[in-house]
Amino acid sequence: MKAARLHQYGKPFQIDDIPTPEVKGGETLVKVAASYVCSSDIGLVKRERPWAKLPVIPGHNVTGIIDDIGPEVSDFKKGDMVAVYGAWGCGVCRLCRQGDEQLCDPKKWVGFGPDGGYAEYLHVPAQRHLIKIDDLNPYEVAPLLDAGLTAYRAIKQSLPLLYPGAAISILGVGNIGYYAVQIAKLLSPQAKVIAVDVLQERLGLAAKLGSDYQILTDSSAAEDIRGISGVGGVQVIIDTVGSNATLAMAAQTAGKRSSIAVVGLSGGSIPKLPGECSVASSIWGTLSEMKELLRLYSDGKIKCDIKRFPIDSINEVFQLMATKQIQEQAVITP
Repeated sequence: MKAARLHQYGKPFQIDDIPTPEVKGGETLVKVAASYVCSSDIGLVKRERPWAKLPVIPGHNVTGIIDDIGPEVSDFKKGDMVAVYGAWGCGVCRLCRQGDEQLCDPKKWVGFGPDGGYAEYLHVPAQRHLIKIDDLNPYEVAPLLDAGLTAYRAIKQSLPLLYPGAAISILGVGNIGYYAVQIAKLLSPQAKVIAVDVLQERLGLAAKLGSDYQILTDSSAAEDIRGISGVGGVQVIIDTVGSNATLAMAAQTAGKRSSIAVVGLSGGSIPKLPGECSVASSIWGTLSEMKELLRLYSDGKIKCDIKRFPIDSINEVFQLMATKQIQEQAVITP
C-alpha cells in the first residue's frame, strides 16, 4: 500500500510502498477514504512526540470502508463505512472503563504511536474504535473527529456557566474555532458568542457561522470584549491557541467564577486570574461525545468546509497549514 511516512523529524514525508497490514482476532482493516490533517500532526513532524518510532505514519482522524475483518469481529462487516475514533487507550484502566479513553496513554493514540491514516489502509486493533457512518459524507466527517470533537467537549463541559445573556469567547477561529463558533451558538443560543482572531477574513467567516460579535486582535481587543460582556466579564473562554498572547487575553477578559478551557497546544503561561476563575485543559473527546456530534452533523446542524488533497501532496499541505494559507479543513484522500 502507499503511505506517507516520516523517516526523520523535521524533514518532509516520504511516499513509500509498504506491505498492507493483515488482520486477526478482533482487528479490522479500513480502506481510507479521508484523513484530516490536524495541527498536532505538525507538532509530530517537529518532534513534539519523541516516543513515536520512526518511520511512522501519522494521521488520527480517519474515515473509510472496512476492507477486511478478523474472525472475532461481530459488530461490523466488510463494506461498512466507518469513522475511526482515534483516542485509542488500553481499554482496561479506570479512565478507559468510565468512557474517557482519550485520557489514557497518548502514546497509544493512532498516528501518535501506532501507524495512522496517511495511507491507503489503516489497521484498527479493536472494533470498539469504530462507528458506522452509513451514508454520511466521509470527507466532511473526518475533521469532525478531532477539530469538531475537541470544540464540542470543551463547550459541553462549560454549559452550566452559560446562562441567558452570558458571554462565551472563542479565541482563534482556525480549524477548532470554526466548529467552536457553531457549537457554542447551537448548544447555548441565548449566550453572546464572541469570535476573536488576528485575521479579518476569519472573523468574516465566524459571522457567517453564527457569532454575534467579531473582534480583531489589536490593542483595544480586551476593552472591546469587556464592553460586550459587561462588568461581569466573559463567563466561558475557549482558547483554541494556548499561546502567551491568547492566555493573556483570556485573563484580561474573564469574569469571576468563569471558566477558561485551553484546547490549543502553543504552550503559553497562565497569568493572574480573577477570583475563582477556573482553567483546565480540555482533551479531545469521548466516543459517546463523538456520536453526539455526528448526530448533530447528520441532522444538518453543523457545517463543514473541507479541501481535498491527494496523499502525494502531503508536504504541500503541511506547508500551507504552517503558513496559514488554507482556511478550509485539509483532508488527505488516499
